[in-house]
Amino acid sequence: MRTQEVLCPTDFSATAAHALNYAVEMANLYHVDIRLLHVVSPARSAHCYGIAVDTPATLEQQLAEFVETKMQSLQLQMQQGLAVGLKVKCIVRHGDASEEILAESADAGMIVIASHGSSGLVDFLKHHVSQDVVRLAKCPVLVVK
Repeated sequence: MRTQEVLCPTDFSATAAHALNYAVEMANLYHVDIRLLHVVSPARSAHCYGIAVDTPATLEQQLAEFVETKMQSLQLQMQQGLAVGLKVKCIVRHGDASEEILAESADAGMIVIASHGSSGLVDFLKHHVSQDVVRLAKCPVLVVK
């Protein structure tokens, strides 16, 4: 852990925002960088991000712009809390959230993840990403409520 980064997945929910603070604390404690990860899931529709669109191409463009803006904002916020010399790296992946987080965690020293994120019937009916990550990750996982 002392030389590996802290991986912090986010879905931009309030709980995920709370987990960011713990990721910063862990990074400062171990003097390591942070990888801030957002996974754009194909199953998520535009309304989950609060975007109104006419065409799939418009959705893709607006979604990419929204995610980039949110990630830059979170990166700046987290960077302000980090010790001098440490960095926050932003990563955006596309696919199943659990699979992408686990793939990204292959060389991470620790994962800091929210216990639950965005809500809705679809999320209620499917598995919880944090549960999959805790069960399958090869590194320590800190779950934040």
